[in-house]
Amino acid sequence: MNEIIQLLQNHRSIRKFTDQPVTDEQLKNILVSAQAASTSSNMQAYSVIHVTDSELKGQLAAFAGNQNYVSECPVFLVWCADLQRYSQASHRHVDTPITGNAENFIIATVDAALAAQNAAIAAESLGLGVVYIGGLRNKPAEVAQLLGLPQLVYPIFGMCIGTPDQEPLQRPRLPLEAVYHENRYTDNEEAVRQYDETIRDYMHVRTGGKVDTTWSKEMAGKAQRPREHMKAFLNSQGFGEV
Repeated sequence: MNEIIQLLQNHRSIRKFTDQPVTDEQLKNILVSAQAASTSSNMQAYSVIHVTDSELKGQLAAFAGNQNYVSECPVFLVWCADLQRYSQASHRHVDTPITGNAENFIIATVDAALAAQNAAIAAESLGLGVVYIGGLRNKPAEVAQLLGLPQLVYPIFGMCIGTPDQEPLQRPRLPLEAVYHENRYTDNEEAVRQYDETIRDYMHVRTGGKVDTTWSKEMAGKAQRPREHMKAFLNSQGFGEV
């Protein structure tokens, strides 16, 4: 196993950070690494906002469900799908609308996710820790207004970065056979049942026996809390029906 594979397979979310700052050089390398990620047709349809103002970070922490590590982490980035720049470039030459189709929306969302994952790996290679903050989508309109996001831009998630001040257990992933298929899709319920027991054991250890749950139970709970407001918000940001 080489160092890169070892780094990737050792990933865990970090929610507690030391006061040690992330240097300008470290941040630049993280962002340049993000830009090196694959991008559909070289569209680079994303933007990233580094939130340095403590008051803004506090408001974003509240929007994300009072996740205090958003306001406490040394670096907080907001990753956005961004079709505005693509629209401006395109309209210099043609009047073809670039919204109202799912393809461009998918491209922008995937481009941002790929860039963010490159950033996460780069940060971890520097000895830093990260955690993604999908909770920003709890209040997407408020986040967009706070950060001055124009039409055709929406916040996908945030990312905390800093020097880890904890060593959490690594959360087990689904068995490979549950997600890997050859030639045709195959349903493997037994792998999920096995994973439920793995997560039950993991949560017992992580919480000192206080939580008894499984992956299936967690997914059932999530299904009951959909962010149904996202469709209306995306429409209001100019993405059209997606």
